Amino acid sequence: MTSPAEFNQLFWHSRRGMLELDLLLVPFLQEAYSQLSLADQACYKKLLAQEDTELFQWFMQKSAPDDPDLQRIVSIILNRVQP
Repeated sequence: MTSPAEFNQLFWHSRRGMLELDLLLVPFLQEAYSQLSLADQACYKKLLAQEDTELFQWFMQKSAPDDPDLQRIVSIILNRVQP
């Protein structure tokens, strides 16, 4: 279980320099993060350490992460927002 302090930290790290990323990551954190497995929560934290330009490319599906953990969490987030 994520403590309130840790959740707040994740919230601020989910706020990015690009509105497009904010619109994906913040709602995902608020609505889906708590239902993720501990392994997937760790993948989300790893994702937040990446550069905005890479995240944007991945979420716009112009490229894909080489790291399988990052591929997994990007897919989870995209599947959640795409019908």
